[in-house]
Amino acid sequence: MPDLILVRHGQSVWNDLNLFTGWTDVDLTAQGEHEARTAGELLAQEHDLDLRVLHTSVLTRAIRTADIALHAAGRSWLPVRRNWRLNERHYGDLTGKNKLETTEQFGVEQVKLWRRSYDVPPPPLASGDPRSNLTDPRYRDVPSEFIPATECLKDVVARVTPYFADVIVEDLRSEAVRGGAVIVVAHGNSLRALRMVLQNISEDQIVDVEIPTGIPYRVALDDRLNILSAGYLGDASAAAVAAGAVARQAG
Repeated sequence: MPDLILVRHGQSVWNDLNLFTGWTDVDLTAQGEHEARTAGELLAQEHDLDLRVLHTSVLTRAIRTADIALHAAGRSWLPVRRNWRLNERHYGDLTGKNKLETTEQFGVEQVKLWRRSYDVPPPPLASGDPRSNLTDPRYRDVPSEFIPATECLKDVVARVTPYFADVIVEDLRSEAVRGGAVIVVAHGNSLRALRMVLQNISEDQIVDVEIPTGIPYRVALDDRLNILSAGYLGDASAAAVAAGAVARQAG
């Protein structure tokens, strides 16, 4: 079986402002572009890694991260599959709000519950809220009942799982990819959902799993999709520090 590479997009404009982003489409910062290039350089240094196909969400920060990283890795020509099911989780009425200010308003435990619990979503967007994605043209072919007003991680797992099982696994098992690698560039919570499925992480354990931006996570699989090895490329301590910074965003 080929390897599976998971990459969270580089720092976005709203990451830098410490805002809940979710399905809001924002670009990378200069630091985010640097993180994407560094991710590509790390991929290029893995001489036994042969990238064959790319999967991304339909959000700009993931798309641009993939473009920059693959250019740095010399793989800009890879075939691409994009799907809304790989989007970040929808933060509902928290969308666009500052994480620290939200913590000051609602308290650390409530915000941690909204951010990292498995099955407690933030308050939903009200009908007609201008932050809604119902009229966004990138979702014109998605049934309106699938466009969320808020999501918890359980909801993200429910939409990511069929995409993984029906599309990503198909690529992993295809003759065209055999011996190579599939790369997924997505978001903190869609990647947490994928790792829950892949690594059988429990609902309680997933609360403490943080995904750093721009650091490739390499998963070696056998032909039954059992994990042979998994870990971040480059300096493991740097990945741990970056993950810790994500955890502290809401105080």
